Amino acid sequence: MSLRLSRYLTASALLLAAGLPALAGTADTTPQQAALWREQARALEHGVGVVRDIDTALTLYCKAALAGDALARYHLGWIYTNGRGVERNDAFAAYYFQQASGQGHEASRNMLPLVGSVSAKPPCIVQAEAAEAQRLTKEQAAAALAAAKAAQEEDNNRYKTLIDSAQKKQIMAIVQRLAPQYGVHPGLAYAIIRAESNFDPLAVSQKNAQGLMQLIPETAARFRVKKPFDPEQNIRGGLSYLRWLLAYFKGEVPLVAAAYNAGEGAVERHRGVPPYKETQGYVRRIQETFDLQQHPFDPGVTAPSPELSRMAQKPRS
Repeated sequence: MSLRLSRYLTASALLLAAGLPALAGTADTTPQQAALWREQARALEHGVGVVRDIDTALTLYCKAALAGDALARYHLGWIYTNGRGVERNDAFAAYYFQQASGQGHEASRNMLPLVGSVSAKPPCIVQAEAAEAQRLTKEQAAAALAAAKAAQEEDNNRYKTLIDSAQKKQIMAIVQRLAPQYGVHPGLAYAIIRAESNFDPLAVSQKNAQGLMQLIPETAARFRVKKPFDPEQNIRGGLSYLRWLLAYFKGEVPLVAAAYNAGEGAVERHRGVPPYKETQGYVRRIQETFDLQQHPFDPGVTAPSPELSRMAQKPRS
């Protein structure tokens, strides 16, 4: 073998290892290209002038065989007959010997009686289909991730248009940083803060609910908030409560919003959004801003409400 051809085969092997073209789509390949793939494969199979690489050799043989090269089909049959770098498979061998025999290859015709029945599906097609399925799976995963990122960006931009002051921007920066830690959508936290305190960190209600997310002293103590007027502590407490409510009501946003306003006990007693004018108006305000009906939740946070199954049988208020 010439030094030039050896260098060419070495470079080809490196390129193939870096990213081999798909096996499919070789039917229109010229006989000269198929013969070149076959010769590259032979060199790699036997380590002639290049590092031996049976996997790349098989792929090149497959490309040549799919393009109709009889000698490539014969070599594949021989590889599977003898288990050269692969698991022995007489049915695969028989398929290739039969293909090559049909093209007038005498050695393949002589091998056919020795290998038995023919594989129902060509092994190279099996490999090509597996490679295509893997590619599609990766593409689908990438597309799903891109769609999720685009949706998240669109969602974020939507809430950014509602944040129209320096104070709101500072508060929402905290929400954006903390909400993922609690598994809470920033938009839901935004809607709660907007409805509860309108972004006033010093807000106090007639019932002594305090701070941005209007934590009553019992709720603040429950979630270990010692400084309810500190924006970050208050938001952490509110997010903790939302995470708990989401698990308790299995992500049903109207019930979560109603419970945040009136308490989970009231929601359970009424088996849905309580018929209180204030609470029903509150739920509407939350959903005007955050319109998802279902929110992901962590079932490990708490067991669901025992009344939830009964609520499913009653129309929501």
